[in-house]
Amino acid sequence: MVFSSNPLALSVPEPAFESWLRDTGYLEIIDQRTSDAADATAATTAINSSPLVPATSLSSKLLTLLSFITLNPFAKLTADDFNSDTPSWSRSFIGSYSSYSFPSSPSQTRFRVHENVKRYARNYAYLFIVFFASALYKMPIALVGLISCLALWDFFKFCSDRWGLDQYPVVRQCLLRVAQCATAVILIFSNVQMALFCAIGVSYAGVILHAAFRKLTPAKQSSQ
Repeated sequence: MVFSSNPLALSVPEPAFESWLRDTGYLEIIDQRTSDAADATAATTAINSSPLVPATSLSSKLLTLLSFITLNPFAKLTADDFNSDTPSWSRSFIGSYSSYSFPSSPSQTRFRVHENVKRYARNYAYLFIVFFASALYKMPIALVGLISCLALWDFFKFCSDRWGLDQYPVVRQCLLRVAQCATAVILIFSNVQMALFCAIGVSYAGVILHAAFRKLTPAKQSSQ
């Protein structure tokens, strides 16, 4: 944990401690001071510049970019994060040009990603739906296959209620297995899994890039 060296973290559970940091605005202060310290270090290095400085700066940024691959953005995400209100798309989620900066280190990248994913969980979920719908629009066969699967299960539910299959558990179980096999065949041959894979890939890349480059802003502002 980023704040494990703080004595307060030893007396309260980690989620409660992070919630207190979030409510009091310390997360934003830490993020800003980390960026300021990195800028000050870069300025000092530039004053005492040498031929190796550009290469060192480039290698540091490459290491930070490579850390994106090893990140688990959903490590601290909980179901409660989807129950809060959706942050404003323009003011909070997108923000302005000054709302973004290159993370100074892999640790700051991880710090930003974990916090921003919790804050903008609903925004990211809506974006995934948009990407998945766009993929289905580009792949009409996959869209037909998905609709066919939904129609199949709706038909199964209708038949189960009409014929009272609950009274015949063995027959209902057999029909259920048949419906599951038919669904799997339809999904495979209509390439629905490819549309889903594309949507997941684009969404995951978008989440990582946005969460890593998006500065932490006051939580109260993000709820407006």
